[in-house]
Amino acid sequence: MTRVAAIDCGTNSIRLLVADVDPEAGTLVDLDRRNEVVRLGQGVDRTGRLAPEALARTLDAARRYHDVCTELGVEAVRFVATSATRDAENRADFVQGVQDALGVAPEVVGGDEEARLSFRGATGVLAGRFDAPFLVVDLGGGSTELVLGTDAPEAALSMDVGSVRMTERHLHTDPPTEDEVAAATADVRAALDAAAAVVPLGRAATLVGLAGSVTTITAHALRLPAYSRDRIDGSRLPVADVLTACDDLLRAPRDQRAALPYLHPGRVDVIGAGALVWREVVRRVRDEVAAAGGALTHVVTSEHDILDGIAWSVAER
Repeated sequence: MTRVAAIDCGTNSIRLLVADVDPEAGTLVDLDRRNEVVRLGQGVDRTGRLAPEALARTLDAARRYHDVCTELGVEAVRFVATSATRDAENRADFVQGVQDALGVAPEVVGGDEEARLSFRGATGVLAGRFDAPFLVVDLGGGSTELVLGTDAPEAALSMDVGSVRMTERHLHTDPPTEDEVAAATADVRAALDAAAAVVPLGRAATLVGLAGSVTTITAHALRLPAYSRDRIDGSRLPVADVLTACDDLLRAPRDQRAALPYLHPGRVDVIGAGALVWREVVRRVRDEVAAAGGALTHVVTSEHDILDGIAWSVAER
């Protein structure tokens, strides 16, 4: 058994998992799992650079994570950075800052590796509970990964649509106007058209959603009195309920969103766009499955995601 730390730094948040992992027994036991919304991708879609204040927030969190790892006696750390840092001209500043804060170099991974890690993390706990093939969708701040497979990924694509990117690109009014929603919807649908040419969406037996936007939408659909990882993880909701929850969050004004007891304050400004992306993904997969002669009636949400995949990859090295 190995005590590992997995760090996932995305466009909107930086997350830490410290776990004891035993690859031979196939077990992963959480010791600490935490999340900070740092909005590293602030303005990247427009400027192509990481903003100084966003970089400072992220490196402050990295230093706190270093303290947690030291306190818990972590043996090995893997820091994975995704969409925002892939896009940034000044990512060398980020890489050096993380090296100084944590003593490990961040790996700025491509969409294919991000998809592989997400699939490994999600399906490790779903196999045997739900039908395969799985279509795993990791909806982040800057990108959304689609991965189809049974025991391993068979087809994958990373789309440059996400909650932060779509907010900054299209949704500027509170609540968004019909024209803004239409423009964002067209953007997401165009990305899905390209994705469907690579990933056979109609083969999905189980659609699995990951990451903060999806888990928040699930909490909304369940009408939870507070965020509950246990209630959300592995939940299976009717497609109609998921689409209704997406529409609710997309149309709600900011004060109503901020009052929701399960919505992280750092997601208040971007959850509408996240809901729009998830709505379009669910609709498209439902329609593709129907066209292939099947029926997608429910959607599964997993709290196990790329963090778990990173942790497994560290222990299996």
